[in-house]
Amino acid sequence: MMRRPLSRGLISAVVLSPLFLAAGCHSYHIDTTIENRTGAAIKLLEVDYPEASFGADQVAAGADFHYRIQVEGSGQLKIMYTGVDGKQVQIKGLELVQRQQGRLEIVLLPDGKAEFHPEFTPGS
Repeated sequence: MMRRPLSRGLISAVVLSPLFLAAGCHSYHIDTTIENRTGAAIKLLEVDYPEASFGADQVAAGADFHYRIQVEGSGQLKIMYTGVDGKQVQIKGLELVQRQQGRLEIVLLPDGKAEFHPEFTPGS
């Protein structure tokens, strides 16, 4: 039985297929850090963002909380937590859009205030 040599097109397809598949599976994410600089521990931290949320039972005074998010859709980021006095704090944050990626630092300050320090590449 005589073997025929493989065509260049077939060889190229076999070699390049994994590269095309890997390029199509990019996962966009934002590495988020929440810094508690309120001066006291906070409880029941919840961060809502388009199509999802995350949180922590407690974040000690001066502590940081890290979480990686993937934004699906567009909308405003919102933060809620219970302060040392038992009062619920609600903070409206920046707008997020699908496929943004990068880093976001959120600094929780006294009196229910916050600073947002985004380092994003554009989304779609």
